[in-house]
Amino acid sequence: MWRFISVRLLQAIPVLLAVITVTFFLVRVAPGGPFDSEKAVIPEVKAALEKQYRLDLPLFQQYTAYLGDLASGEFGPSFKYPGRSVNELIGAGLPVTAELGFYALLVAVLIGGLAGVIASLRPNTAQDYIPMSLAMIGICMPSFLLGPLLVLLFGIELEWLPVSGWGDIPGDKILPSITLGAGYAAYIARLSRAGMLEVLSQDYIRTARAKGLPEWQVVTKHALRGGLMPVVAFLGPAFAGLLAGSFVVETIFQIPGLGRFYVQAAFNRDYTMILGTTVFLSTLIVFFNLLSDIMAAWMNPRLRHQLGGAS
Repeated sequence: MWRFISVRLLQAIPVLLAVITVTFFLVRVAPGGPFDSEKAVIPEVKAALEKQYRLDLPLFQQYTAYLGDLASGEFGPSFKYPGRSVNELIGAGLPVTAELGFYALLVAVLIGGLAGVIASLRPNTAQDYIPMSLAMIGICMPSFLLGPLLVLLFGIELEWLPVSGWGDIPGDKILPSITLGAGYAAYIARLSRAGMLEVLSQDYIRTARAKGLPEWQVVTKHALRGGLMPVVAFLGPAFAGLLAGSFVVETIFQIPGLGRFYVQAAFNRDYTMILGTTVFLSTLIVFFNLLSDIMAAWMNPRLRHQLGGAS
């Protein structure tokens, strides 16, 4: 197992290095700069700012200097927020984004898992077609469309739920969590249905039914663990995707999270904030992918034995 983890971590190094390199040079070749604004800056002040943030150095020297900062765990100072580092801004926005991602994942697992299991019990019937059709709609509907629709219905027409904020008004976390988790609920529904159908066709399930066990015991005690293994493998990348893809929902519902900082950094051409957030989110994606693989191996005795033998 430790060998497996070590190999995966070594494989992540060139991936992260490629992400850093591509992002660094893309933001540098984009039109405009962090000090270009409607208010003109005199050349002397602009030259002093560029020297302070090392923008006066050749591009490759800026790149190597930034790699040196990353090696020490520093993402550098923010261009938009003087006196504050990117590490501080990420630390301020991450708890909100993580909480939103957790609630969205909870919505996705509960709704998607339940829909998939129910659909698998009677395949090719209305009990199967209805939740899977809704899952297909959830996959096809992006969050920037679903969010305003939920705001229009539950916030403006019915006036049941708040339409903005986070933690200030009771119920203001419901609509963002549903908006962010709906698409992942659809994927989980399809994964759990496919996994349950495969497990329910196994011989040991037929044996359990032949012994006269109630159907709910067959499903919960014998089929559920194996049937939901594809979902477990999906949870790690899903949570990382929820964190990385929350900027649309945070913008719609005015949530002060990491995604909103990311959007503002793009508009403000805040180089270090864009780079730091991208590197941080890429690291989270790698970490949660590895974590999901470990969880899948732990739930699969055969794979756990193979990895244990390989270590």
